[in-house]
Formats: sequence, C-alpha cells, structure tokens
Amino acid sequence: MPSDDSDRAARRGGQRLLTFAILAALLAALLPVARVVQSGAWLIGALTLAALVLAAGYNARRFRLPALAVTLIELAVWVVFMTLVFLSETALLWVIPTLETFHAVPILVGDAMQEITLGAAPLEPTLSLAFVVVGAMGLLTIIVDHVVVTARMPLLASVGIIAVSLIPAIAVPGDVDVMGFVFLAITILFLIRSETRSREKPLEREAERTAGVPATAVGIGAIAIVVAVIATPTIPAPARAGSGVGPGAGIDATLQLGDDLRRPQDTVVIKVRTDAPAVPYLRATTLSTFEGDVWEPDRSQTVALTSDRAFGKIDLNDDIDTTEYTTKIDVVNLDTVWAPVPYPAESVTGLDGLWGAVPYNRTVATANGSTQGQSYEVVYDPPRPSLEQMRALVSGGDQARDETTQLPENLPPIIAETAAEVTAAASTDYDKLIALQRWFRSGDFTYSLDAPVEDGFDGSGADAVARFLEVKEGYCVHFASAFALMARTLHIPSRIVVGYLPGESTTETIDGQTVYAVKSSQLHAWPEVYFGGVGWIPFEPTVSLGVPTTFVSAAALPGQGLGADAPTPGASPAPSRSVDPNALEPDQQRNASGSGATSSAIDPIPLFGIVVLVLFVLALPFLARELRRRQQDASAPRGDAAAAWQAVQDAAIDIGVEVPSSETPRAFAQRLITQHGVPASEMNTVLLAIERVSYSRAGTRSYWMGDAAADAATAVRASLLASVPLSRRIVAILAPRSLIIRPGSVYAGTVPVRGR
Repeated sequence: MPSDDSDRAARRGGQRLLTFAILAALLAALLPVARVVQSGAWLIGALTLAALVLAAGYNARRFRLPALAVTLIELAVWVVFMTLVFLSETALLWVIPTLETFHAVPILVGDAMQEITLGAAPLEPTLSLAFVVVGAMGLLTIIVDHVVVTARMPLLASVGIIAVSLIPAIAVPGDVDVMGFVFLAITILFLIRSETRSREKPLEREAERTAGVPATAVGIGAIAIVVAVIATPTIPAPARAGSGVGPGAGIDATLQLGDDLRRPQDTVVIKVRTDAPAVPYLRATTLSTFEGDVWEPDRSQTVALTSDRAFGKIDLNDDIDTTEYTTKIDVVNLDTVWAPVPYPAESVTGLDGLWGAVPYNRTVATANGSTQGQSYEVVYDPPRPSLEQMRALVSGGDQARDETTQLPENLPPIIAETAAEVTAAASTDYDKLIALQRWFRSGDFTYSLDAPVEDGFDGSGADAVARFLEVKEGYCVHFASAFALMARTLHIPSRIVVGYLPGESTTETIDGQTVYAVKSSQLHAWPEVYFGGVGWIPFEPTVSLGVPTTFVSAAALPGQGLGADAPTPGASPAPSRSVDPNALEPDQQRNASGSGATSSAIDPIPLFGIVVLVLFVLALPFLARELRRRQQDASAPRGDAAAAWQAVQDAAIDIGVEVPSSETPRAFAQRLITQHGVPASEMNTVLLAIERVSYSRAGTRSYWMGDAAADAATAVRASLLASVPLSRRIVAILAPRSLIIRPGSVYAGTVPVRGR
C-alpha cells in the first residue's frame, strides 16, 4: 500500500500537470486572436498573466486554502499585473490601484471598444486594445481554473475555451485553420485526461478509468478532429472579408472573382439618383499591397462619420476647380461591410449603425453591420483639372503610401518591358498612363471569362498578369492588375479599387431625378493613380466596359476642365457612353458592366451540408453519452463494479437528481428507492457490488457478479428515466448533464448524509 508521502507527491504531480494542461489549452484559444489583432507584446503579456494566475492558484492549493481564497488570490495577481503593466503611472508604488486608476479603466475599455467597432482587422495593438485583450485573458484563466480544478468540470471549461477560440474566426472569416483546430483539440484532450489523473483518491481515479471517461474523451476528440480534417473541406467556406453572409449579394475585395463572374444569376443590388451630370462610380474599398500573389485590401483605421477628420484632405492645387454634387443611394440587395460611395466623398448621412470613414481612401465601412436595406446620401466634390493641368502634374506625393509603389521580387520581365515599350513616346506621367489605357482598349485585347480558366491564370497575381499580357484575354481583374503593376514599373503610384460601375437608367424618377439600377454583375475593379495636387485619378483599361478617362484642353471648353461626356476624375464615366449589352458576346452580355456578380440564388447542396453539420454538432452530446454508456455496459459484466455504479450516478445527474460527495453509496441508493421509485432489488444489487469493491483490500477494483450488476444498473437507469416527465426525459437523452457534471462535484448538489 503506498505511503501518505508518496500519495501526496503523486497528487502534487497531477496538479502540476493539470496546471500545465490548462495553460496549453488557453494558448490554443489565444493564438486565433492574432487574426484580429496584429501580433505584438500583448501576446507575451497575455501568456505571462495566464501563467502567473495559474501558478498562484497552484501554490495556494498546496496550502489547502478554501476555493474562495484561491480565487481571491488569483484576482489579486490579476489586479497587480494589470496595474503594473498598464496603469502604473496612476498607482501607488506602481502596483496598488488608486481612484485615478479606476477612473482610467473605463476610458481604456471605451477606446478599445471604439477601435474594435470601427477598425478593420488585423487591428493595430494599441495600449487600450492590449489592455482589453490581456485583461480578458487573465479573467478567462481565473474562470477556467475554477471550473476545472475546483468544480471538477473540464468538459464545461473546454466548451468555453472552444467558444473563445471561435470568436476571431467569426469576426474575421477566412479559410479554416485545420492545424490550429487540431492543436486546440489535442490540448482539450490533454486537459480532460490531466484532470482525470489529478483526482485525490487513487481508487476513485482507477474507478473512473475503468468507467471509460478517458476513452470517451478520446472518442469525442477523434470525432472533432475527423470533422475538422475531412468534413470541413466539403462544406462551404466562410464568407470572404466583406463578402456578406446575409440574403443579399456581396462584395469580394480579394479580387478572386472568377467563379462569381461565371454565375448567370443577376440581380439589382443598388438604386442611385444624383444631381451630377454623370452617375458616379461607387467605390467600396481599395487594394494597395501586392506581394506577388494577391492584392490585399487596405487596412487603415476608420474614423466616426461625424468627425472632422472622417474623409481627410486632398492635396489640391489652388488653380484646380471642384464641383459639389449629391448622390442618393438605396441598397436593395447588397450585404457587405462596405458602403459604396462616390469619390471623393465629403459627408455621408443616413446610415444606420456604427459606420466609420477611412480618411486615407475616403471609403466607408463598419465592423459589425451591413448595407442591406440602407438608404444614405453622399456629398462629394470631384476635382476638374484641364488637360494642360494634368500634363503639368507629377505622379506621387506625401499622401501616396510606400506600398503603392512596391513591386514583388521576381516580377515577370514581360510586365516592365511591355510598359516601357507602350509608353516610349510619352513625355509626361499622364501621357504614359493614357498610352497604357489606349493600348489595352485598342482592340488587341478581348474581354473573356473562359480564357482565364482554360489557360490557368484565373487570378490577379504577377504570373497571371504575365500570362494575360501574352494571350490578351481576360476580365476586369486582369486589366486592372496589369495596368497597376505596369504603372508601378514606371515609378507611378497605383492601387486597385473594387466597387460598382454606373447602373442602367430606369423609368422611375424621384424629385425630378432619374433612378439608375446597379446590378450584381456590375461589380467591377479598376486602377487609380496618384498625382500630387489633384489626388487619385481613376483609369478604365478594361476593354468594352465604361468610358476611358480623358481630359480636354481648357481652351476648347472655357470655364470647364472636362468635356460634357468625359468622366469626372474619381467618379464614373457618363452612362451615355456605356456599351450596349446587346452588342457584346454572350459571356460579355451576362457581365456587361462588371466583373464579379455575386449570385443571390441559394445553392441547395451547400445548404444541405450546413444542415447536416448543424444536426451532427447538436447530436454530439447524445453520441458522447451513448459511447460512455456502452463502455460502462461492456465493463460491468467483466466485474467492473465502478462502471455499473457510475452508470446509475450518471443517469441520476441526467434527470436532475443530486449526487453529492457527502452522501454514502448506501444513503444514495436508499434515496433513489424511496424518492424516485427505482426497483429496490436491482438497486441493492448494484450497491452490493460497489460496497464490496470499496471495502476490499487495496488494489482490488472489481467484484464479479456475472451479468447481475450490469443488468441491475440498466434497470435502475431505465426506471430513473421513466420517473420524470417526457420533456425532461428527452433533454436527459439529447443533452445529458453528466457529460459536464461529475458525481460528487460542487455542481452535482449537496444534501445531508442519510446513511445508516
């Protein structure tokens, strides 16, 4: 028989292992947060705080302190750490909070909430945001430590950890991180196994092992990993950033538009009316960063629409005229986090919810809202330079960020060589860009949705652009990407805009203004180039779509910089110059004014997959409980009395019967007989088996009774289920409480001992 010292040493080892398992599970839950907040010192701070809290709890329990005292000590560690790291200037001796410290907390939290609400992921790790993330991690550690170590409910804690790990995936949808999920599943299994081994009584630990708890945990984890590795790729991927997940069409800002383009469904997404002479382009977002494979949406911070800094300032020369226009936008069937607006917007009114503007590119976005059903008004004032003014301007300037001129390494030579060849005769930056635009639209290129797929360059990467320049067939993504990259090889800052072309006029008029209908097939991408003194100027290289950017001489039209039918810089070409869809090829007719229709039709196959997955997830508790029950039924006939006894305890917990640690097996059995009507003969058979094991010599874990104990446990379990109403019986079967509540734990209840 092991000595008390060795037993205590074994328990301490089990507690240390459990503490490490909790820290590993919390780490697995914390790593996905890096998708929402840029990695930095906050990550180290969060892990350090979690480790300090767990270490404090472990050492407090070594001195046999009450659970409440342990929790208070952990809270004290949390307060000292948060004060020292974030609020030391307001604290006494850097660690003791003062009134000023408490006053600073809501300010930090408020600033962080505003950044989260209005910011675009990944957020910059500011002081306020780090305070919230690190503090939340510390509080989560305290809660998980209490639930696992004090309440002995590792499965419940695991549910909370998994829920926390899913928040970043919900906030920033993207491809499923299979390896991250597998790592999380492994740490959860490690946590459950460590909690089982850390139990104080050796006999109880062995009995639980024979009852199949670890095997059940392994079974649950195996199912979860199989779902992540095998089933997940077969269901629809999460919506891409900003693409919308509601009933309406969406906007894909990743330029991965090939599949959407080839969908035949076309719906009206926006209705527009304006007092401008031409219906403007509606810009959703801009893409400036390009590292060779894909263009990345700009991640600038947003500012409240009511702020004076909401839309920034254009470095406009004094001699360039501007004209103010107002456009009314009604969203009919568009679900996205970007509100399409003309450029350059000066004010936006009428949006419901928390919306912000990005001063850098004058776009409008929200973190947790949608454009669906919105009606809003935009005031914008596009510059109107003359041809002479544009030729006198030089591209670039302080407002053009570095990423607008960067080119990836190993850029295919054809891109720079073609740009130099096409612009060889041009003497100014503007003339070079006009030469590029004219070359793309000269007739040598063809708008095509099929050629990219057949030739394997269905994308916007450098290799796809090089292939596009060879075959001269593609859609707007290829034209815009090629133009922007070729401009950069000429040392001209460029970026890509994703938004909508002008719609088609309808017979409807409101307040004397014609209503234009913008369809989902008119989602479009086009390049912009920055000129100091006038700002960003759009160009239209896509053949057969829209109107190319042109400026006329001031002498030709006195008092005006642009012709009547010429496009407004930063706005759209006049709709009168749009191409007649009936004159296009079949593929072009379907997408006549755009590049990326996002179909609103419901595909029944993905919907069926989602339904099956939801039903499977809902059935997991039943399957896990059924697996454990079968293990108990298989172990009991082999003499495992603990398995038969635990089957009765689990059934009691499932229907809401208390199973306190202070009650002897005989008292518990008597209570089930007298209060819940279980058959006395069968209950006493199971009781006899567990008592024989409990009071046998050390090391004996079984008492063979043939099938008697197993059959008796089955009868008692059936009697307990039959003793409750049908509704509670269904809940006990589909959502068994015994999966997360251990017999004898705090949450299993406490009643006086009534044994004999």
